Amino acid sequence: MTSVLALIGAAGAASTLELLQLSPPGWGANLLRGLMNSILIASGAFGLGICIGIFGAYGKLYGGPVLRDLLGIYTTVVRAVPELVLILILYYAVTDAVNQLLISFGYARIQLSGLAAGIAVLGVVQGAYATEVLRGAILAVPAGQIEAARAMGMPAGLLARRITLPAMLSFAMPGLANLWLVATKDTALLAVVGFGELTQETRQAAGTTKAYFTFFMAAGMLYLTLSIGSGLLFGRIEKWARRGQPEVRG
Repeated sequence: MTSVLALIGAAGAASTLELLQLSPPGWGANLLRGLMNSILIASGAFGLGICIGIFGAYGKLYGGPVLRDLLGIYTTVVRAVPELVLILILYYAVTDAVNQLLISFGYARIQLSGLAAGIAVLGVVQGAYATEVLRGAILAVPAGQIEAARAMGMPAGLLARRITLPAMLSFAMPGLANLWLVATKDTALLAVVGFGELTQETRQAAGTTKAYFTFFMAAGMLYLTLSIGSGLLFGRIEKWARRGQPEVRG
Protein backbone atom coordinates (compact mmCIF):
# COMPACT_ATOMS: atom_id res chain seq x y z
CA MET A 1 0.00 0.00 0.00
CA THR A 2 2.82 2.37 0.89
CA SER A 3 4.60 1.65 -2.38
CA VAL A 4 1.41 2.33 -4.34
CA LEU A 5 0.93 5.70 -2.63
CA ALA A 6 4.56 6.55 -3.27
CA LEU A 7 4.14 5.73 -6.96
CA ILE A 8 0.99 7.86 -7.15
CA GLY A 9 2.75 10.76 -5.44
CA ALA A 10 5.73 10.49 -7.76
CA ALA A 11 3.45 10.41 -10.79
CA GLY A 12 1.61 13.50 -9.52
CA ALA A 13 4.86 15.37 -8.95
CA ALA A 14 6.10 14.42 -12.40
CA SER A 15 2.83 15.58 -13.95
CA THR A 16 3.04 18.91 -12.10
CA LEU A 17 6.60 19.48 -13.24
CA GLU A 18 5.61 18.71 -16.82
CA LEU A 19 2.79 21.24 -16.67
CA LEU A 20 5.08 23.95 -15.29
CA GLN A 21 8.10 23.36 -17.50
CA LEU A 22 9.08 26.15 -19.87
CA SER A 23 8.84 24.18 -23.11
CA PRO A 24 5.60 22.64 -24.46
CA PRO A 25 3.52 20.89 -23.31
CA GLY A 26 4.39 22.90 -20.18
CA TRP A 27 2.91 26.33 -19.53
CA GLY A 28 5.77 27.80 -17.50
CA ALA A 29 6.82 30.18 -20.27
CA ASN A 30 3.27 31.52 -20.50
CA LEU A 31 3.19 32.21 -16.76
CA LEU A 32 6.54 33.99 -16.87
CA ARG A 33 5.41 36.04 -19.86
CA GLY A 34 2.29 37.01 -17.93
CA LEU A 35 4.42 37.94 -14.91
CA MET A 36 6.62 40.18 -17.03
CA ASN A 37 3.53 41.86 -18.51
CA SER A 38 2.21 42.41 -14.98
CA ILE A 39 5.51 43.95 -13.86
CA LEU A 40 5.65 46.14 -16.98
CA ILE A 41 2.11 47.44 -16.49
CA ALA A 42 2.60 47.94 -12.74
CA SER A 43 5.86 49.85 -13.36
CA GLY A 44 4.27 52.12 -15.96
CA ALA A 45 1.17 52.71 -13.86
CA PHE A 46 3.24 53.37 -10.74
CA GLY A 47 5.42 55.91 -12.56
CA LEU A 48 2.40 57.62 -14.11
CA GLY A 49 0.67 57.61 -10.73
CA ILE A 50 3.64 59.32 -9.05
CA CYS A 51 3.71 62.02 -11.75
CA ILE A 52 -0.02 62.62 -11.28
CA GLY A 53 0.45 62.47 -7.52
CA ILE A 54 3.17 65.14 -7.46
CA PHE A 55 1.01 67.47 -9.54
CA GLY A 56 -2.05 66.64 -7.47
CA ALA A 57 -0.30 67.13 -4.14
CA TYR A 58 1.13 70.51 -5.10
CA GLY A 59 -2.21 71.50 -6.63
CA LYS A 60 -4.09 70.64 -3.46
CA LEU A 61 -1.60 72.45 -1.25
CA TYR A 62 -0.75 75.52 -3.31
CA GLY A 63 -3.28 75.68 -6.16
CA GLY A 64 -6.25 77.97 -6.54
CA PRO A 65 -9.74 77.16 -5.27
CA VAL A 66 -10.95 75.73 -8.60
CA LEU A 67 -7.92 73.47 -8.99
CA ARG A 68 -8.20 72.27 -5.39
CA ASP A 69 -11.89 71.47 -5.88
CA LEU A 70 -11.24 69.57 -9.11
CA LEU A 71 -8.45 67.55 -7.52
CA GLY A 72 -10.65 66.88 -4.51
CA ILE A 73 -13.38 65.48 -6.77
CA TYR A 74 -10.81 63.34 -8.63
CA THR A 75 -9.30 61.79 -5.52
CA THR A 76 -12.68 61.28 -3.86
CA VAL A 77 -14.29 59.57 -6.85
CA VAL A 78 -11.33 57.33 -7.65
CA ARG A 79 -10.88 56.23 -4.05
CA ALA A 80 -14.62 55.67 -3.56
CA VAL A 81 -15.34 53.60 -6.69
CA PRO A 82 -13.99 50.01 -6.83
CA GLU A 83 -10.96 49.59 -9.08
CA LEU A 84 -12.71 46.99 -11.24
CA VAL A 85 -15.55 49.40 -12.05
CA LEU A 86 -13.05 52.17 -12.82
CA ILE A 87 -11.11 49.87 -15.12
CA LEU A 88 -14.23 48.96 -17.07
CA ILE A 89 -15.32 52.60 -17.29
CA LEU A 90 -11.92 53.93 -18.33
CA TYR A 91 -11.06 51.05 -20.66
CA TYR A 92 -14.34 50.93 -22.59
CA ALA A 93 -16.05 54.28 -22.09
CA VAL A 94 -12.97 56.48 -22.49
CA THR A 95 -11.74 54.51 -25.53
CA ASP A 96 -15.16 54.85 -27.13
CA ALA A 97 -15.30 58.57 -26.32
CA VAL A 98 -11.88 59.13 -27.92
CA ASN A 99 -12.94 57.25 -31.05
CA GLN A 100 -16.20 59.18 -31.29
CA LEU A 101 -14.24 62.43 -31.04
CA LEU A 102 -11.83 61.29 -33.75
CA ILE A 103 -14.70 60.30 -36.03
CA SER A 104 -16.38 63.68 -35.53
CA PHE A 105 -13.18 65.34 -36.80
CA GLY A 106 -12.96 62.99 -39.78
CA TYR A 107 -10.27 60.65 -38.46
CA ALA A 108 -10.37 56.87 -38.33
CA ARG A 109 -11.03 54.91 -35.16
CA ILE A 110 -8.00 53.75 -33.20
CA GLN A 111 -7.42 50.59 -31.21
CA LEU A 112 -5.45 51.15 -28.04
CA SER A 113 -2.97 48.45 -27.19
CA GLY A 114 -3.66 46.46 -24.05
CA LEU A 115 -0.34 47.59 -22.58
CA ALA A 116 -1.00 51.31 -23.10
CA ALA A 117 -4.58 51.04 -21.89
CA GLY A 118 -3.57 49.04 -18.81
CA ILE A 119 -0.89 51.55 -17.84
CA ALA A 120 -3.22 54.51 -18.39
CA VAL A 121 -6.13 53.01 -16.47
CA LEU A 122 -4.13 51.86 -13.46
CA GLY A 123 -2.02 55.04 -13.58
CA VAL A 124 -5.13 57.18 -13.10
CA VAL A 125 -6.15 55.02 -10.14
CA GLN A 126 -2.66 55.12 -8.65
CA GLY A 127 -2.51 58.90 -9.12
CA ALA A 128 -5.43 59.52 -6.79
CA TYR A 129 -3.84 57.56 -3.95
CA ALA A 130 -0.36 58.95 -4.67
CA THR A 131 -1.77 62.48 -4.43
CA GLU A 132 -2.79 61.93 -0.83
CA VAL A 133 0.39 60.04 0.08
CA LEU A 134 2.62 62.79 -1.30
CA ARG A 135 0.47 65.58 0.10
CA GLY A 136 0.87 64.13 3.57
CA ALA A 137 4.61 63.67 3.04
CA ILE A 138 5.03 67.29 1.93
CA LEU A 139 3.14 68.50 4.99
CA ALA A 140 5.51 66.44 7.16
CA VAL A 141 8.56 68.37 5.91
CA PRO A 142 9.70 70.77 8.66
CA ALA A 143 8.32 74.21 7.87
CA GLY A 144 11.59 75.84 8.90
CA GLN A 145 13.44 74.30 5.94
CA ILE A 146 10.94 75.68 3.46
CA GLU A 147 10.83 79.10 5.13
CA ALA A 148 14.63 79.31 5.11
CA ALA A 149 14.74 78.50 1.40
CA ARG A 150 12.11 81.15 0.66
CA ALA A 151 13.97 83.68 2.78
CA MET A 152 17.02 83.09 0.58
CA GLY A 153 14.93 83.94 -2.48
CA MET A 154 14.83 80.40 -3.86
CA PRO A 155 12.27 80.09 -6.70
CA ALA A 156 9.35 77.69 -6.25
CA GLY A 157 10.63 75.15 -8.78
CA LEU A 158 14.13 75.10 -7.30
CA LEU A 159 12.69 74.90 -3.79
CA ALA A 160 10.65 71.84 -4.74
CA ARG A 161 13.58 70.13 -6.46
CA ARG A 162 16.21 70.82 -3.81
CA ILE A 163 14.25 71.00 -0.57
CA THR A 164 10.70 69.71 -0.57
CA LEU A 165 10.90 66.61 -2.77
CA PRO A 166 14.13 65.19 -1.27
CA ALA A 167 12.99 65.95 2.28
CA MET A 168 9.54 64.40 1.88
CA LEU A 169 10.86 61.20 0.26
CA SER A 170 11.54 59.44 3.55
CA PHE A 171 8.00 60.23 4.74
CA ALA A 172 6.44 59.06 1.47
CA MET A 173 8.33 55.79 0.98
CA PRO A 174 6.14 53.52 3.17
CA GLY A 175 3.00 54.74 1.39
CA LEU A 176 4.60 54.51 -2.05
CA ALA A 177 5.81 50.99 -1.32
CA ASN A 178 2.26 50.02 -0.45
CA LEU A 179 0.97 51.63 -3.66
CA TRP A 180 3.48 49.60 -5.70
CA LEU A 181 2.22 46.37 -4.15
CA VAL A 182 -1.35 47.45 -4.85
CA ALA A 183 -0.38 48.15 -8.48
CA THR A 184 1.12 44.68 -8.93
CA LYS A 185 -2.08 43.09 -7.61
CA ASP A 186 -4.40 45.40 -9.52
CA THR A 187 -2.91 44.19 -12.80
CA ALA A 188 -4.91 41.01 -12.19
CA LEU A 189 -8.09 43.05 -12.71
CA LEU A 190 -7.06 43.65 -16.33
CA ALA A 191 -7.93 40.02 -17.01
CA VAL A 192 -11.56 41.15 -17.34
CA VAL A 193 -10.64 43.05 -20.52
CA GLY A 194 -8.63 40.14 -21.89
CA PHE A 195 -5.10 41.45 -21.41
CA GLY A 196 -2.49 38.69 -21.10
CA GLU A 197 -1.07 39.43 -17.66
CA LEU A 198 -0.28 36.74 -15.09
CA THR A 199 -3.83 36.04 -13.95
CA GLN A 200 -5.16 35.80 -17.50
CA GLU A 201 -2.33 33.46 -18.54
CA THR A 202 -3.00 31.36 -15.43
CA ARG A 203 -6.69 31.09 -16.25
CA GLN A 204 -5.92 29.99 -19.80
CA ALA A 205 -3.43 27.37 -18.64
CA ALA A 206 -5.74 26.06 -15.92
CA GLY A 207 -8.76 26.01 -18.22
CA THR A 208 -6.90 24.09 -20.90
CA THR A 209 -5.30 21.50 -18.64
CA LYS A 210 -7.95 21.47 -15.85
CA ALA A 211 -5.06 21.62 -13.36
CA TYR A 212 -6.54 24.61 -11.52
CA PHE A 213 -4.82 24.01 -8.19
CA THR A 214 -1.39 23.61 -9.79
CA PHE A 215 -1.49 26.77 -11.85
CA PHE A 216 -3.17 29.07 -9.35
CA MET A 217 -0.74 27.93 -6.66
CA ALA A 218 2.12 28.66 -9.08
CA ALA A 219 0.67 32.12 -9.81
CA GLY A 220 0.31 32.77 -6.08
CA MET A 221 3.95 31.86 -5.52
CA LEU A 222 5.02 34.20 -8.32
CA TYR A 223 3.01 37.07 -6.81
CA LEU A 224 4.46 36.29 -3.38
CA THR A 225 8.00 36.26 -4.76
CA LEU A 226 7.38 39.60 -6.46
CA SER A 227 6.00 41.09 -3.24
CA ILE A 228 8.93 39.88 -1.13
CA GLY A 229 11.47 41.16 -3.65
CA SER A 230 9.66 44.49 -3.87
CA GLY A 231 9.61 44.78 -0.08
CA LEU A 232 13.35 44.27 0.11
CA LEU A 233 13.98 46.82 -2.64
CA PHE A 234 11.76 49.49 -1.11
CA GLY A 235 13.30 48.79 2.28
CA ARG A 236 16.73 49.66 0.87
CA ILE A 237 15.35 52.77 -0.83
CA GLU A 238 13.69 53.91 2.40
CA LYS A 239 16.92 53.32 4.32
CA TRP A 240 18.77 55.45 1.75
CA ALA A 241 16.11 58.17 1.97
CA ARG A 242 16.41 58.25 5.78
CA ARG A 243 20.19 58.56 5.80
CA GLY A 244 21.28 61.11 8.38
CA GLN A 245 17.96 60.94 10.23
CA PRO A 246 17.46 59.39 13.68
CA GLU A 247 16.71 55.67 13.41
CA VAL A 248 13.06 54.84 14.00
CA ARG A 249 12.28 51.45 15.53
CA GLY A 250 8.83 49.98 15.31
